[in-house]
Amino acid sequence: MKVTKNLGMLLLSIWLIVNGLVMILKFSFEGQPLIMSILAIAAGVLILLGR
Repeated sequence: MKVTKNLGMLLLSIWLIVNGLVMILKFSFEGQPLIMSILAIAAGVLILLGR
């Protein structure tokens, strides 16, 4: 398995996996919306910058 060197895509993949687990397992923790928002913003900015 090859892990991407693009940090934006890595953050996006982490966000997608965590978001999927939250929906399927009804998993929730305090501060979840804040953490998910920060991950999404960071991934979007890094993808736009091409990193």
